[in-house]
Amino acid sequence: MTLLTDPDMKTVIFIPARYASTRYPGKPLATLALPDGSRKSLIQMSWEAASSIAGVDAVYVATDDDRIAEAARAFGADVVMTSEECANGTERCADALAKSGIDADLVVNFQGDAPLTPPWFVEELIAAMKADPSAPMATPVLRCDPQTYANFLEDRRNGRVGGTTAVFGVTGNALYFSKEVIPFVDPEKLPDPVPVFHHVGVYAYRPDALAAYVAQPATPLEQLEGLEQLRFLETGVPVRCVEVEARGRVFWELNNPADVPRIEAALKQIHASTQTQTGAK
Repeated sequence: MTLLTDPDMKTVIFIPARYASTRYPGKPLATLALPDGSRKSLIQMSWEAASSIAGVDAVYVATDDDRIAEAARAFGADVVMTSEECANGTERCADALAKSGIDADLVVNFQGDAPLTPPWFVEELIAAMKADPSAPMATPVLRCDPQTYANFLEDRRNGRVGGTTAVFGVTGNALYFSKEVIPFVDPEKLPDPVPVFHHVGVYAYRPDALAAYVAQPATPLEQLEGLEQLRFLETGVPVRCVEVEARGRVFWELNNPADVPRIEAALKQIHASTQTQTGAK
């Protein structure tokens, strides 16, 4: 995709972060082992990943927790304090935008548990929103490779709620998102390429879409699945799915403690690939 530039469109990133997590309490401050043997918190790694994205005017950590705020300021992040009542990241982004008075034409919700998110995922998301001013919001989707698909199935077999899958129509608008693996595929007849798309938990919204979202109560499917984006679908707001490519990079979020070794292994793989490329020059 060719990235579009619009100097008049101000884009800001919020990284919503909360301490209380049902599946992984204190997750933003959890540390991961880096390839050099040092350790770094998940929130810092996510902030650094967000800060590497081109075409963004500012990056903020949005939190209601003083421990997270203190840690974020210590590594140089700007912080917006939000309400404890925010039920999900979209509500926290809306609250951060309203409370801070930040002027933005486009708001990006960058997940604080996804430090493996490549910058081009978000750059292409922003480009898609700039290319279609009628789209109220958009989110990236990534076709599963066999290993990622196997990770999804392993999580479900072990009763873990892992990543989210997405199905969308020919126009690119979402039909549904689920923590189940959809669509169903007979594992004995797995097509190539795999017809399952991993939902990358990043969103780009126009401010009026955020305001309309928080004006609506939580919806039934949103509550059942625990997926905030379903409120948009259930209230008739289209969600544009933007297909992105991994370009050889491994992508996985830190949903459960069991994901830590997966992400640490991916970090080693990225580091080794970078070293190889550097050595080849």
